[in-house]
Amino acid sequence: MSSTTIVSILFISALLSGLAVFFVKRDNTNLLKLILAFSGAYLFSITVLHLIPHVYHSSTTAPEVIGLYILGGFIFQLLLEQFSQGIEHGHIHHQENIQSFPIGIMFSLCLHAFLEGMPLAAGHQKELVFGIAIHHIPAAFALGSLLINTKLTKRQIIFALFVFAAMTPLGFITSKGVSQGDLGNVSQYFDKIMAVVIGIFLHISTTVLFESGSADHHKFNKKKMIAVFLGILVSLGNFLFDGHDHSHGAEVPHEQHDHSHDHSDHDHDHSHDDHSHE
Repeated sequence: MSSTTIVSILFISALLSGLAVFFVKRDNTNLLKLILAFSGAYLFSITVLHLIPHVYHSSTTAPEVIGLYILGGFIFQLLLEQFSQGIEHGHIHHQENIQSFPIGIMFSLCLHAFLEGMPLAAGHQKELVFGIAIHHIPAAFALGSLLINTKLTKRQIIFALFVFAAMTPLGFITSKGVSQGDLGNVSQYFDKIMAVVIGIFLHISTTVLFESGSADHHKFNKKKMIAVFLGILVSLGNFLFDGHDHSHGAEVPHEQHDHSHDHSDHDHDHSHDDHSHE
C-alpha cells in the first residue's frame, strides 16, 4: 500500500465522517452504534491476530518490556479520556450552547490520532490502516457533534475537523520522514510505539464493545451481535488471506542477506577456477 493511499484513506474517512454532522440527524444514533460495534470487534480482532503476534515476533526488545509498553498504552488511553470525554470511541455529547472551544478535548484527540499513525511507517500494515479508518468514523462524528453545539462558525468547525483528520496521516508522514532523514533511524522504536498503540486499541475496542448497545452495556441485541461477528469475520479474512504475504515481507531482509553472501562466494569460486584453467 502506497503512502499516498494510506494518507488518503485516513484523512478522507475522518474528514467526511466529521462533516456528516451537517447532513445527518444526530439524534438517530442507531447506525453509529452498529459502526461502533463493528469497529470495536475489528480493532480487537486485528490486535489479537496481527498486531500482538507481530510486535513480539519482530521485536528485538525483551517480551516483558513490550508487555510494559502495552500496559502503558492502556493506561495512557485511560488518562487521555479524562480530557477527551470518550469522544475517540464515539461518545456523543449533547451539551447545548458550549461557551468556549473544547481545547482539552481537541488536544487529546489530536495527540491520540497522531500517535496512532506513527507505527504505519514500519510496515504499511493494511489491517491497521483499515482499523484506524473505521475507528475514526464515530470519533470524527462525535467531535463534529460536540463542535456544532459551540458558538463556532461553520467554517471554524470544518477547520477543526480538518486538523483532526490530518493528525493520523501527519503521524505517519513524520515517522516515515524522520526514519529516512538525517535525524537517525527511528525504526528501532517502532516496536515500542506499536506496543503503546496495541494498549490503546485494547482499551478502545473493549470499551466500545460494551458501550455501543443498550442502556445495559453488557447486553447484546441481534443487530449489534451481527455487527460484532462481521467485524471478527473481516479481520479473520485478512488473517487468512494476507497472512502469507505479511510473513514473507518480514523475511525479505534475511533472504537478501543470504543471497548476497552466496553470490559473493560464487564470484570467489569462479575466479579461482579461471586461475586454475590458465
